Amino acid sequence: MTFPVVGMVGGGQLARMTHEAGIPLGINFKVLSDTPQDSAAKVVGEVVIGDYRDLDTLRAFAKGCDVITFDHEHVPTEHLRALEADGIPVRPGPDALVHAQDKGVMRARLTELGIPCPRHRIVADPADVARFAAEEAGGFPVVLKTVRGGYDGKGVWVVDSAEDAAIAQPFLAGVPVLAEEKVDYTRELAANVVRSPHGQAVAYPVVESIQVRGVCDTVIAPAPGLPGELGAAAQQLALRIAAELNVTGHLAVELFETTDGRVLVNELAMRPHNSGHWTQDGAITSQFANHLRAVLDLPLGDPRPRAPWTVMVNVLGGDYPDMYPAYLHCMARDPGLKIHMYGKDVKPGRKVGHVTTYGDELSEVRERARHAADYLRGTIDE
Repeated sequence: MTFPVVGMVGGGQLARMTHEAGIPLGINFKVLSDTPQDSAAKVVGEVVIGDYRDLDTLRAFAKGCDVITFDHEHVPTEHLRALEADGIPVRPGPDALVHAQDKGVMRARLTELGIPCPRHRIVADPADVARFAAEEAGGFPVVLKTVRGGYDGKGVWVVDSAEDAAIAQPFLAGVPVLAEEKVDYTRELAANVVRSPHGQAVAYPVVESIQVRGVCDTVIAPAPGLPGELGAAAQQLALRIAAELNVTGHLAVELFETTDGRVLVNELAMRPHNSGHWTQDGAITSQFANHLRAVLDLPLGDPRPRAPWTVMVNVLGGDYPDMYPAYLHCMARDPGLKIHMYGKDVKPGRKVGHVTTYGDELSEVRERARHAADYLRGTIDE
């Protein structure tokens, strides 16, 4: 019996956790990593060190793989088309993935499909930003985003005037700039779905995603107090986007819940996503396992939660590089706590792991996760 080989481009924590999910499935896993020190490169058996921007490197890596997938969106679109032309299954394919790579392309396509989005326009300079604010956004402030390359708050500016836009200097990044209205929202949500090549799809509960300085801090599953009809609408919206864009694999649709009771699409990610990490311990089938099932066109697993509430909190590096004593303390204090470390050197502000808790009472589940993440970082000591 020969089990398939999945090649994942990118050696970060998403590849590390996807590899872990593939072990009980018997799936062979291969990773293209920038350095031997990357998170996945430390644990995956077959590692190729190379530059994902080099087509020859990608072609060599793809040999022997049954499918290629990704833990980031940065592989040049033309390289993915070349791999497909070589007969290599690429999932998600370049025609889908470009909508996660390029925010301008994403906004244009979603608008064409009638998907609710913030008002937006590609802008050329600070004067154009001022025109957009006056003509379409209802005035300043507006949000500026580089169309490619931004993540975790990078490549994003909130500006209050054309002068602010000039100071922020997004136009010096060498890529087009997307201007968007600053949405009046109550919170951020995420709808995570998984779709296979033959069209089977599953939807996880819609979650609340709490950001701190542009970085995901806490995810609560399901989103507390979300009206049932709005949650169902968000799931259907994500499933529709996956189908219309022909996504294969995991799709995270980041959403704004507006003050007037609507949802607007903020961002798309076509890979396992931080807003889905809770599924490792809180769902019957994790986002990582279902992503692998999808790209191999296997039957998808049950996405239902195991408990009424699951909370995930990211662990960021603090001023104490040795987390191990704190790690031991958290395990002893809360035997039900799940700790996931990424094998990274601890640096201030760097994502080095996450914790998850689950149970029947949201306040208790949330306090346990928050305490563990803060203790690991060193912001509390009791």
